[in-house]
Amino acid sequence: DVDHQKADWVSIHERICQLLIPIRTSLPFHLSEKERKHSAEQLLKRQEYIIHVTSSAAREFLSEGKHREAIPAALHALRFGAEVYGWSSAQLVPAYLLLAEASAGAGDLPQASKYLSQAQWIVLSTPGCGVAVRHKLHRALGLFRAAEGNFDQALLHLAHDIYLASSTFGLKSIETSGGYFHMATIFFRQNKMDIANSLYAEVTDIWHAFLVKSLRAQERRLRSRAETSPFTEDEEVDEDLLMLRAVLDTREQAPKQQPKETARVLHALAMLYFLTTDLPKAREAAAKALDLAKQLPQQESLGAIGHLLELINSNLSGT
Repeated sequence: DVDHQKADWVSIHERICQLLIPIRTSLPFHLSEKERKHSAEQLLKRQEYIIHVTSSAAREFLSEGKHREAIPAALHALRFGAEVYGWSSAQLVPAYLLLAEASAGAGDLPQASKYLSQAQWIVLSTPGCGVAVRHKLHRALGLFRAAEGNFDQALLHLAHDIYLASSTFGLKSIETSGGYFHMATIFFRQNKMDIANSLYAEVTDIWHAFLVKSLRAQERRLRSRAETSPFTEDEEVDEDLLMLRAVLDTREQAPKQQPKETARVLHALAMLYFLTTDLPKAREAAAKALDLAKQLPQQESLGAIGHLLELINSNLSGT
């Protein structure tokens, strides 16, 4: 209907309208075999690009909490994925997971369940389906069960998520940290604060270690005048920021304050803001981290935070 057409236009159609024209245009009848092969290759590239654009748009809407706006974009990603790979391909699972997350966020749990069931069926019927897909499926199933209030099943799926991610990427990998974070959130909702705090600390430690390495690498790049971010456009940085912000909110609102843990997550956030070139927010987070670190009996992090502030201020003055 008209409302759905408007939603589709605002969400994604405006972005891809011009891209659709060459895809929907019929080829001339008289073409050589070489020209047909070239046209087929160009068509595939355009279709794959639209899948990338629509998937990225859906993730962007989800990171902003705009679940209804994410649905049309994710649907386009699913449809073009099916045109390219077929309806039973494991390549469609990410689009189904985006649709499930968007539907659940919009309050339509039955529809989210249908999308998850379809993704699960594809994974189970695809021998040798990659671990990256399987661990994301279990994470999505865990979040869905948590939304239903079925915490036991949610924790079981998240345990599978963590196992699969850690067996491939490592126990201390950022890929694994999301599972720890969502598991911590469930324990927090169950008022099991000791377990939740332990898992939130694990998330912070993983990201802190990763960002320290990334910051050192960035400094080396800057010294060699290759001013590029260690994060590519394809990496879901918004999701990582939301996770660390949620940990920070939990720390700051806790009845029993833990200044050391709060300073650590602030330091991690400051590094992430700096590496993604959001310098004002980087300075704000680093300044808060420094103030807290000065209040601690052991002030071993003061030097690292102070150095980060110098880098931030240097870049701010340079711009």
